[in-house]
Amino acid sequence: MATSRKLLSIVAGCLLTLLAPAAASAQTPINDRPSPVAYASVSELNTILAQVRDVAQSIDGDLAKTRVDRWKADAATKRDAQANVESIRRNVQSALPEIITQLNNTPEDLAASFKLYRNLDALYDVFGPVAESAGAFGSKDEYQNLSNDLNALQSARHALGDRMQNLAAAKETELTRLRNQIKTLQAAPPEPPKKVIVDDTEPPKKPVKKKSAKPAVPAPAPANPQSAPPAK
Repeated sequence: MATSRKLLSIVAGCLLTLLAPAAASAQTPINDRPSPVAYASVSELNTILAQVRDVAQSIDGDLAKTRVDRWKADAATKRDAQANVESIRRNVQSALPEIITQLNNTPEDLAASFKLYRNLDALYDVFGPVAESAGAFGSKDEYQNLSNDLNALQSARHALGDRMQNLAAAKETELTRLRNQIKTLQAAPPEPPKKVIVDDTEPPKKPVKKKSAKPAVPAPAPANPQSAPPAK
């Protein structure tokens, strides 16, 4: 169990580390809003979160009815068990609902998913010994109730772990696609810059042709009176 949790932690950490530079190198100012999450993914998460809420409420109620002070155990055992009971109840009343809200707002956030998984894992580690102590020192009803809660908590934790594994695989596939796309863009030759020629020289003006003046027509010469024949 410890090995699987450690492996899951390493995988999640590696994915988060790899996603950061890819997101930085693939800056797209087209749209800063996150892409919509698929309905199937949201539906799956809602089912898991509802299961977590139910088991948290059941744990809180059953621990409130558990009378550790009446257990047939020594004072040190009772003191440790009561401290664990109080710690578990604080978690399911305040810390766990806040983490659930964060993941509900970002359904496919690996960091938020892993945060909830770690919380459930810590609850299981502390709640397990309390249930075992109830079986050894408490009443039969106390043990039965706490044992049922422990099984439900384990089921919810496993469901969340399976979702995280599938989500991590999908993120890895998307990351690989983005890397290949970046390599393709980097390998493609850049487009030659377009030359824009600006011609700011004015074309030479055509000379204006002046109309030539028409030659003057000479006036007819007056008749010479001396050349007229003498009158008889």
